[in-house]
Amino acid sequence: MQSFDAVIIGAGAAGLFCAAQAGQRGLRVLLIDHAGRVAEKVRISGGGRANFTNRDLDPAAPQRHYLSSNPKFCRSALAGFTPSDFVALLNRHGIAWYEKHKGQLFCDDSAEQLINMLLAECAAAPTHGGLVERWQPCRVQRVKFQDQSALNTSPQGARSYVIYSDQGVIQAPALVVATGGLSIPKIGASDWGLRLARQFGLKVTDTHPGLVPLTFDVTAWAPYAQLAGLALPVEISTGDKKNRMQFHEDLLFTHRGLSGPAVLQISSYWQPGTSIAINLIPGVDVHTELQAAKARSRKLIANELATWLPARLANAWAGLDSTWQRPINEASDKALSKLAEALQRWQLTPTGTEGYKKAEVTVGGVDTRGLSSQTMEALAQPGLYFIGEVIDVTGWLGGYNFQWAWASAAACAQALAERSRTLRT
Repeated sequence: MQSFDAVIIGAGAAGLFCAAQAGQRGLRVLLIDHAGRVAEKVRISGGGRANFTNRDLDPAAPQRHYLSSNPKFCRSALAGFTPSDFVALLNRHGIAWYEKHKGQLFCDDSAEQLINMLLAECAAAPTHGGLVERWQPCRVQRVKFQDQSALNTSPQGARSYVIYSDQGVIQAPALVVATGGLSIPKIGASDWGLRLARQFGLKVTDTHPGLVPLTFDVTAWAPYAQLAGLALPVEISTGDKKNRMQFHEDLLFTHRGLSGPAVLQISSYWQPGTSIAINLIPGVDVHTELQAAKARSRKLIANELATWLPARLANAWAGLDSTWQRPINEASDKALSKLAEALQRWQLTPTGTEGYKKAEVTVGGVDTRGLSSQTMEALAQPGLYFIGEVIDVTGWLGGYNFQWAWASAAACAQALAERSRTLRT
């Protein structure tokens, strides 16, 4: 049986970074993943350039950019390891990056640079007295916790985890779960981390796909299916007055429904059976503008709408009502008022989402009320830690989820080092 100071299950963003940080603090770490390659989500993110963090993050008010049943949980970790800290690491490795918009930072070249940096950080562990060993592909069959603290054994073996894997049995006083997000199963996502949490008595909040396209009834969506591929900036919202969420982002029409940043953002907050509201022409008083156009123009209403909307959408929208299929000077004030209302308060109820196969993240996960916000350790299970997407912390689109991966991993690595020092004394 091989022994390590810590075993980390999951070689994604959080797992790799935690292994590197712990190894550089002098720990002997084993990183296990059932997939053949590391960090597949990093590799495909941001169009292959990895939207690795967001400068607009406010650690003092994390609930602004994160969804959780316990919103303040993430504050400590995010304050302890900030976007600037991660940018400094990229700079040390000579990785060029750029800001796209709204604080979103991407690699200039490719996400592969970021993955190579994480692997290089792991490889640097021996220069700090540590070690990061990686077993891939390797499946974990089961995990057992043995508590011999009441017996006359060495402190290191008093409480330990025994992990039974394809490549042998491992023992360690600390086990870190960095897997459990259900999104994009084709690259290896599974519920293993959530099942392990339940095995050790931790609660798991309800999970559902987040940052995911929304779908609609085929018949109801038929008038809009022809618009697939069309995009435009909108204002989108959902929820009641007390819990209303609103975003200003781009909307994308698809054959089955709606996607684009606006919909991905709102999808994490949308509840099945409820509606979403879309302002297709934000920042414009459409009612006033249509009345002004009626007084001066003889153009078709669709042509006037093309002032603010893509022509395809303008034509399709005017075709929804016979009273809008005429020159604007011949339209009644009532028809124009109805048109303005429809464009700026488009109410529609999705029938569902594209599911985990298209979701970028998982909403929900290990209940944070059972974890330490400083260390990510389970409060009732010594030496068991959870980091990254497996926890009930979900960020907005735009690099916030990767920042949570880095921050939770860094907090955990520091705690692992402190725990190891305590066991050795």
